[in-house]
Amino acid sequence: MVCPRCSSDVPEVSHFCHHCGNDMRTGDSERKNAYAARPDEAVASFKLVSTIMPQGSGKQPYTYKVALGIALLLTVVTAALGALPVAIMIAAFAIPIVYIIYLYDVNLWEDEPIPVVAAAFVLTGVLAAVFTWIWSDKIGLSIATIGEDRSGPSLRDLLIVLLLVPVVSELIRQIGPLYLASRPRYDDLMDGFTFGVVAGVGYACFETLVLHWGWISGGFAGPGSSAGTWISIVVLHGFIKPLVYGSATGLAGAEFSGLGEKYDGFTPRWVGALLQAMVVNALFQGGIYLLGFVGGRGSTIGAILGVVWGLLLLGALIIRVRTVLHKGLLEAALESAARGGSNHASGDLAFCSRCEMPLLPHSDFCSACGNSVRSVPKSARGVTAATGASGYEATTGETQA
Repeated sequence: MVCPRCSSDVPEVSHFCHHCGNDMRTGDSERKNAYAARPDEAVASFKLVSTIMPQGSGKQPYTYKVALGIALLLTVVTAALGALPVAIMIAAFAIPIVYIIYLYDVNLWEDEPIPVVAAAFVLTGVLAAVFTWIWSDKIGLSIATIGEDRSGPSLRDLLIVLLLVPVVSELIRQIGPLYLASRPRYDDLMDGFTFGVVAGVGYACFETLVLHWGWISGGFAGPGSSAGTWISIVVLHGFIKPLVYGSATGLAGAEFSGLGEKYDGFTPRWVGALLQAMVVNALFQGGIYLLGFVGGRGSTIGAILGVVWGLLLLGALIIRVRTVLHKGLLEAALESAARGGSNHASGDLAFCSRCEMPLLPHSDFCSACGNSVRSVPKSARGVTAATGASGYEATTGETQA
């Protein structure tokens, strides 16, 4: 049987082409109902875990869902009780901790997890803390004070939240991902995206700590009429904001890495993704700032509207991320098939991480379930770390044609 998309020879029993991922049974070359990183999900769906944790999360997605759910519940309860220092600390570190555990759980970068995480998370966090302190304290603006008694938005503040903060913060978040993605070992599309997410959640963590340091140092406030405002703010800045930052920066990181074996670099696609991330940041920051004036001083309405606005942006970003990664994985596989096959996985030592079926030689997709091999950590692809050769080649001595 010949694949109509890439003209590869495909076994008769295959559901998907192992080279380009084409659905051989339905003829849907775009695979709208089979997301490349999680084939049992549609591309256009609001699945958070498989979106921001695409590499290896298919095995135990509920582990991360439960962890995030528990962290969210603890944040809401502590904020409602007025334990603001505890609520802010849980909210700030919940997603970064869960994401770092995910990186270790799937053994994403084999024997170099500490330098990789440090470069993408800690470096970004330190720069985030310094820049946030400058614009929120020295310049004198803090968008975290939702409901503060002001007559209305000022042009000066709007310029800060719509231009200064979105542009500079996004450039800071690009430093770690671009450095790491430019290294030969980490130039894969999924690596670039993951680096961006790490940088985004790291930035959000330290930004939240600086913006709400008054709450952290202020001690226990006790239950009160402002509980609804407190809950809305910690949920917005502790859970929604890091996902918005991480998704937007991750898209730019993915475009920098590109489709091929080497990173694409500063291409027009990367510039477009960078500008897109800055626009998303401006919409997020500007929307939260303007909505803070709704309802007057201490109003819970403005805080709740800020959460709704953040969720709308996050929902749009999730769909955008899934679409870009899905198309990127399919296009990269098609490009690989044109060169005669992939080195991502091969032969007797390579198995699909989702359905555990053997992968055909030089596969980019599992022929049984359609899962992308690129969405599997390198350590689980049957690829030797030292040479980049597949397990099949390592055991038989054969080389790619």
